[in-house]
Amino acid sequence: MVSLLCCGPKMAACGLVLSAWGVVMLVRGFGGVFFEGVFGPERLYGLYEQVSYNCFIAAGLYALLGGFSLCQTRLNKRKEYMVR
Repeated sequence: MVSLLCCGPKMAACGLVLSAWGVVMLVRGFGGVFFEGVFGPERLYGLYEQVSYNCFIAAGLYALLGGFSLCQTRLNKRKEYMVR
């Protein structure tokens, strides 16, 4: 049987926490808040739209990392159960 386990339990837990935090922050749109004072209102809407797309793409990547970390956590727990 091929083991897909490639990181330990602490690294998997850290990945879960970081990905959950990243998804929450990026979906709420905090990435675009800092661009408001830099450019004029005519360019602001285009830039805000681009930044929001980038935030949703990054949130999707964080969600994938969270899924990977969740799988690693479950594999680590299964390995720990099998050893006992």
